[in-house]
Amino acid sequence: MTINLTRDLVFFDLETTGLNVIRDRIVQIAMVKLHKKDGKTEEYTALVNPGIPISEESMSIHGITPKDIARKPTFKDLAEEIWDFIGDADLAGYNSNRFDVPMLMEEFARVGLELDISNRRLIDVQRIFYKMEPRTLKAAYRLYCQKELEDAHDALADVHATLEVFKGQLTTYEGKDLIDEDGEVIPAPVKNDIQALHDFTNDLNFLDATQKLKVQHDGTVVFNFGKYAGQPVMDVLRKEKHYGQWIMDKEFSSQVKQIIKGMMKKL
Repeated sequence: MTINLTRDLVFFDLETTGLNVIRDRIVQIAMVKLHKKDGKTEEYTALVNPGIPISEESMSIHGITPKDIARKPTFKDLAEEIWDFIGDADLAGYNSNRFDVPMLMEEFARVGLELDISNRRLIDVQRIFYKMEPRTLKAAYRLYCQKELEDAHDALADVHATLEVFKGQLTTYEGKDLIDEDGEVIPAPVKNDIQALHDFTNDLNFLDATQKLKVQHDGTVVFNFGKYAGQPVMDVLRKEKHYGQWIMDKEFSSQVKQIIKGMMKKL
């Protein structure tokens, strides 16, 4: 099927040294770009030397060992070509909103590049799946594609599977309403529309993947941590001018820092 695009869409997957989006590093990146102009796809994949140890748990999942990446380029070496491949595309993946996107943002931030997602649509295929049929990627592939997923946890195999699952979801849930946990009927939330899927797969109550900044019903952004939890961010930054800089200097995600920096500029 043809996916309706208003700009290029990049599906991507990361294999990493661990699960901490701030401290861990990428060991493999794979991307498939769907071009808006002609619908053709373009691939990019690379092993990356992370410069830090790979956890035993992570190695048991993706099978990438220190020997595999010992002579591979670092993320700094690859950053420009990865940046150019993504361009101004929207981003999609499996559990990408909570892990892959913030992880990639951190890697870019370390080399002086700011991956701005404020004007990109983010499609998390896992969120569609978990809301409609809560299972794993392997089960999703079996359900939507009627095939068994081979080579699971190889980044390129996973990203191709994710793309196939996404197309299967668009077909399966076309015109299907969702009854949420409160019994409210949401009319046909899964549709061939990137903006609608962005809205459906993102938790709009939070501005960042680490859930440090929360949006109230009236649109006010409040802190969701620390001594100012529940207080409006703009009010705190206005009264405690040092607090914004404290956040910039501490171990917060680059996504949080981007948002705080933007709010500080409005003061």
